[in-house]
Amino acid sequence: MDALSGAEPRRARGRLGAASPGARAAGAPWARFSAWLECVCVVTFDLELGQALERTKGPIARTSPGTRRAGPALGVPGGSPASTLRAAGSLKLVYPSDFRLTDKEKSSICYLSFPDSHSGCLGDTQFSFRIRQCGGQRSPWHAEDRRYNSGAPVSLQREPAHYFGYVYFRQVKDSSVKRGYFQKSLVLVSRLPFVRLFQALLSLIAPEYFDKLAPCLEAVCNEIDQWPAPVPGQTLNLPVMGVVLQVRVPSRMDKPEHSPPKQCSHENLLPAPVVLTSVHELDLFRCFQPVLTHVQTLWELMLLGEPLVVLAPSPAMSSEMVLALISCLQPLKFCCDYRPYFTIHDSEFKEFTTRTQAPPNVVLGVTNPFFIKTLQHWPHILRVGEPKMSGDLPKQVKLKKPSRLKTLDTKPGLYTAYSAHLHRDKALLKRLLKGLQKKRPWDTQTALLRRHLLELTQSFIIPLEHYMASLMPLQKSITPWKTPPQIRPFRQDDFLRSLEHAGPQLTCILKGDWLGLYRRFFKSPHFDGWYRQRYKEMAHKLEALHLEAICEAQNIEAWMKDKSEVEVVDLVLKLREKLVQAQGHQLPVKEATLRRAQLYIETVIGSLPKDLQAVLCPP
Repeated sequence: MDALSGAEPRRARGRLGAASPGARAAGAPWARFSAWLECVCVVTFDLELGQALERTKGPIARTSPGTRRAGPALGVPGGSPASTLRAAGSLKLVYPSDFRLTDKEKSSICYLSFPDSHSGCLGDTQFSFRIRQCGGQRSPWHAEDRRYNSGAPVSLQREPAHYFGYVYFRQVKDSSVKRGYFQKSLVLVSRLPFVRLFQALLSLIAPEYFDKLAPCLEAVCNEIDQWPAPVPGQTLNLPVMGVVLQVRVPSRMDKPEHSPPKQCSHENLLPAPVVLTSVHELDLFRCFQPVLTHVQTLWELMLLGEPLVVLAPSPAMSSEMVLALISCLQPLKFCCDYRPYFTIHDSEFKEFTTRTQAPPNVVLGVTNPFFIKTLQHWPHILRVGEPKMSGDLPKQVKLKKPSRLKTLDTKPGLYTAYSAHLHRDKALLKRLLKGLQKKRPWDTQTALLRRHLLELTQSFIIPLEHYMASLMPLQKSITPWKTPPQIRPFRQDDFLRSLEHAGPQLTCILKGDWLGLYRRFFKSPHFDGWYRQRYKEMAHKLEALHLEAICEAQNIEAWMKDKSEVEVVDLVLKLREKLVQAQGHQLPVKEATLRRAQLYIETVIGSLPKDLQAVLCPP
């Protein structure tokens, strides 16, 4: 059977490597690999098919260093690669071999793994993309996903319905190839948005792979399968190809500006680890060089979930700009769709370019000037050119009206009719310019810019958080034997009135139309996403407080005396439901509370007739 059969879009296993459906045990083969990556694949250029997944027509040929045979993309785990391939014939391969992609997913990965012809990328280049999973969400490893997501910041949780693709593309002259060029991409597919980590990993393994092909990749995948799972708040050592990458997995308990990970003192590692200061943060200052004067306008567009096209000279620039833009809102989760790199061959091309309805709430990164004409009806288009220095400050794009966006050779600029609600922070620009003049390190400039955006987002969100907290019922109103009170509804007018004495002016010096910005925010996907998340957390907190109130009640026997069997059974079922939620890390309760709840359940069941006990506790 073809390991990439499009006829069966679901996996025939719980995770990677299992031959049967159902959740994959944490200790099973490839479980650790799949904690980080969904699969690894190689895309090459086929003279007949164009961009395609690498094929093999027989047993893996182990090539010597320096040779560039069009060998198989990947090895096959758990057995003899040669015998597996002889039995299967001509295969398209990903690694692990039983990870299944639909035809649409394969097509998207192939087209998005190469720069388009307008980019002219020679040598090595890295970029990223994001595609929609076909057939809906696929979350077979529920327990592990929940465990990671419960501790991770909302902006870094595993994607339930999208894949990230991290690409290392090489294009070099090669007279042995008919087209005259060696063109190939190594792609890591993951549901984790760890762009810095996976770029660092690719920079280690891709050059080696392009020389040695499959044997090198087999060894790397086996090493990744030995990595510990990503646990929020922990510093991990990840060995690969003789190098140890040391990373800290962010936690939702982190303060917004945490220090870089400290090297583990209890381990004497040789060689010394390469410490990555972040698994996900980009160099914001470098990404935003051409748009520094419009950073706040772009922040507002992101906050409001406005449709935006980023047209850049290369996939690397487009993907970095899009990722930098969506990171502006941290710690707020970006709730709209975004595509760091998008082409005319994408399966959603018609959906995103139709003129029969309003543009979707999505940020698109593109490199083909054709999109200027196709997406001319979009309200905001950012065109950036190659980075050029003009004196001390990089040359800034200008704010232009959309009506001037007419030709394919349109000059760089932010084409929008949007007027920012907040005044520009001139002090920030002066500090950044002064840093350039003094040749301040770029990571310091990035930290300055990131702190400004973080404080801006926090100043906007804090009044919303305070008002939302006021809607929570008082703890004294939660009694053991009554249904807990409801969270009061969010009334926009009440919130806007509260801004007079508890608004963003308390923490932010920027002036402007804050009320107008909040009114537009209420209509955006981000308000809906934020409110749903906070309401869910508050509802869970309310359930936890109710469970604690029940467990702290001293006289459960007295309560049961005048209750019917139906009421007692109802209590058992509700307690069990709360217990299951708590054990699944959905309710914030202590272990002692869980033990008392279990004891209460046993006490209540013990008071019931034998026939009911048999129903509630079957053998």
